[in-house]
Amino acid sequence: MLDINPILLLVTFVVFVSLIAVLNSWLYNPLFNYMKKRDDDLKNDLAKVGSNDDEIDTLNAKAESIIMNAKLEAAALREKVIADAKELAESKLEAKRAELASEYLEFEQSLAKSKEELTSDLMSQVPVFKEAVKAKFSQI
Repeated sequence: MLDINPILLLVTFVVFVSLIAVLNSWLYNPLFNYMKKRDDDLKNDLAKVGSNDDEIDTLNAKAESIIMNAKLEAAALREKVIADAKELAESKLEAKRAELASEYLEFEQSLAKSKEELTSDLMSQVPVFKEAVKAKFSQI
């Protein structure tokens, strides 16, 4: 039947213990060290990400302030340009009004002169018209 051989049992035990020792040194310890290193790296990366979040928040705040300052400067510049453009347009408009006023005065003067010439011309022609009217009445 079943015989228990103590030497075979002892050799099997020694082989088993030596196999455990060899596996521990060659497989388990490097695997545990790798897993521990990976966990440490993950913790370091998470800590870096946390510090990066702070840096990102700081940079976002800086960017927002820069954008806000740029918008304020652009609004001020826009207002200045609009004011300058309105001032230039007003000066051009005023110059054109003055020019048109002087042209209108010249036109009124030439119109008055033409009226005087026409009146004097008509007055000089009045005796001729009187004679023509007398001639017409005498024919009737």
